[in-house]
Amino acid sequence: MSTPPVNPYSGAPLPPPPAGANPYAQQPHAQQPPHAQQPPYAQQPPYAQQPPQYAHPQAPYPVAPPAGCRNCGAPEAVNFAVRAHVGVLVLMRFHRLDGPFCRRCGRALVRIMTTKTLCQGWWSPLSLVLFTPFTLIWNLVASLKFDKLDPSEPAPGCQQLDEGPPLHARPLAYVAIVPLLWAVWVVSHIIADVAA
Repeated sequence: MSTPPVNPYSGAPLPPPPAGANPYAQQPHAQQPPHAQQPPYAQQPPYAQQPPQYAHPQAPYPVAPPAGCRNCGAPEAVNFAVRAHVGVLVLMRFHRLDGPFCRRCGRALVRIMTTKTLCQGWWSPLSLVLFTPFTLIWNLVASLKFDKLDPSEPAPGCQQLDEGPPLHARPLAYVAIVPLLWAVWVVSHIIADVAA
């Protein structure tokens, strides 16, 4: 006599099939144990894809520049750039340091960048007639702006730049006399040839 089928999970005998049922039909699966059933959220439709969240979203407004000197953190500062220009035949380089700078750091940078321009900014045709004069005038305006500031102390742990000697006490600044004399000599000869 055959053994009646049993539930493989509980061991209880399965009920007999109804009369007239197909004896070769596949037996219905027994109810799955609780740990094998799918969780309720697995049967729900998938949610719409959410956009990625960033830790630091981009601000809808531009970030304000620092209020103090960018070099030493002194509170009294003006937001103005300092420039330098180097011209060698057909090669030219433009240097720019953006502010804000305090009185002492700004004056120190003006002296450093202007000395560099006076020494190396005259050795190409466009530099001689255009870019170097523009740079010198720009730094003159920057110097006037920095001179109007009151002296202020740097932030704790920071140090201000050393202003150093003024421009007229720096020998490299007088290198500009050589190309200027050459330019005056060329212009004078052109005027003399035209007048003759």
